[in-house]
Amino acid sequence: MTSVLALILGYLLGSVPWGLVLTRAAGLGDVRSIGSGSIGATNVLRTGNRALAAATLALDLLKGVVALVLARWLWGETAGLLAGFGAMLGHSFPVWLGFKGGKGVATGGGVLLAAAWWLGLAAAIVWLVTAVATRISSAAALVTCAAAPVVAAIAGRWNLALFAAGIAALVVWRHRPNIERLLAGTEP
Repeated sequence: MTSVLALILGYLLGSVPWGLVLTRAAGLGDVRSIGSGSIGATNVLRTGNRALAAATLALDLLKGVVALVLARWLWGETAGLLAGFGAMLGHSFPVWLGFKGGKGVATGGGVLLAAAWWLGLAAAIVWLVTAVATRISSAAALVTCAAAPVVAAIAGRWNLALFAAGIAALVVWRHRPNIERLLAGTEP
């Protein structure tokens, strides 16, 4: 029962659409009507408001951290990991928005950071290096998804490697249109 509760807790925390809430509060309208139509920080950045994009990034990351840490405190490590994955599901498929949410990169980063700080830090470094090198956010997200399970496996943390692989699978799934554009050479 605690597993189900942890998953539900994570889902509800993850389903808060911070990008949409912040852009509407700032008078910028519905962020889903521009760019990729996503509610995440990268799409919020397309409004031209860097402060709102940074706030969205921080809040999306924080909901992953809070979900995992709270469930781990209440019910243990396994429940924490389930809540972290639930936060990813909530961000990507929020019930409040007809199950059309973000791509889960920032929330996944928060989940990895809360699961193991060194893994979250490694993922952030990989994302930053790739983003600077390619200037393509989706490419950085995909490279990071591939790297995180490998980093955890190298560290001998197979449970985290499998967990990071699950997160990566969800992020890659949400990036399908980006992957098509990357392969076609048309990704902005």
